[in-house]
Amino acid sequence: MDNDINRIKVVLAEKKRTNKWLAEQLGCAPTTVSKWCTNACQPPMETFMKIAALLDVELAELVRFERKKIIEAI
Repeated sequence: MDNDINRIKVVLAEKKRTNKWLAEQLGCAPTTVSKWCTNACQPPMETFMKIAALLDVELAELVRFERKKIIEAI
């Protein structure tokens, strides 16, 4: 789980929403949302903002920010 960048899957579960619902709301393929939920790839920032609005959460709740890892990568 150390490589998880986003928390989309967790927040969807908390809000009792599905990948399919999110895909329908965004007009994208369910497989795309699945890739985001497994952290296989990340959505563009604009999409992160749309997801936050749809789920009625702050953007910070969707993105895992670990300062230590970022500093080590520099």
